[in-house]
Amino acid sequence: MDRVFADRRHAGRELAAALAAKPDFRRLDAVVLALPRGGVPVAFEIAAVLDAPLGVFVVRKLGVPGHRELALGAIASGGIRILNDDVVHKLSIAEETIAEVAAQELKELQRRERLYGAHPLPPIAGHSAVLVDDGLATGATMRAAIHAVRLHRPTRVTVAVPVAAPDTCLGIRDEADDVVCLTTPERFQAVGSWYRVFDQTGDEEVQMLLKEAWRRQMVRH
Repeated sequence: MDRVFADRRHAGRELAAALAAKPDFRRLDAVVLALPRGGVPVAFEIAAVLDAPLGVFVVRKLGVPGHRELALGAIASGGIRILNDDVVHKLSIAEETIAEVAAQELKELQRRERLYGAHPLPPIAGHSAVLVDDGLATGATMRAAIHAVRLHRPTRVTVAVPVAAPDTCLGIRDEADDVVCLTTPERFQAVGSWYRVFDQTGDEEVQMLLKEAWRRQMVRH
């Protein structure tokens, strides 16, 4: 039976338990990197269980004009751009259109980088990076994150999500060193369908959770 989560924090605790149960995972000196904004509450719980630092890794989905929920690709810090070739070709989306969408999303990416800058990324080089989101639909955003985080030279990249479309979870395995998808329902439809509460995560909540995670690390270390 496919799993339904109460909310993102509940999903994070379930995901944390799955990660902590993996042999030797706690020895990997992990850093937990959340894709904002919905991935932050999930990642907050994982960082607590693993006693790991938490950071926000900013990535922006490129939505199809007129159908923004459908991803034609994604961008990430470091000039990374990933395209969902199937969508681009099927809808015959021109490069000029892609460039326009990317320019708009770059502004929001930069805004979020400035907003969350009070809590900079924890050191990634030489550590195991755990990329976390609240779910995967097309996977374009996560693929961009994987490519971007590798620029920071982690020892390995683990993708951890509560729910994902089956084909997407399978495809991501080709690009990450390890992938944990708690549930991959055949009738996926949308990420939010697998949460009882799926309210939008706001900037204030993100900042509050980052601040609390930072305090937690200071107390423990």
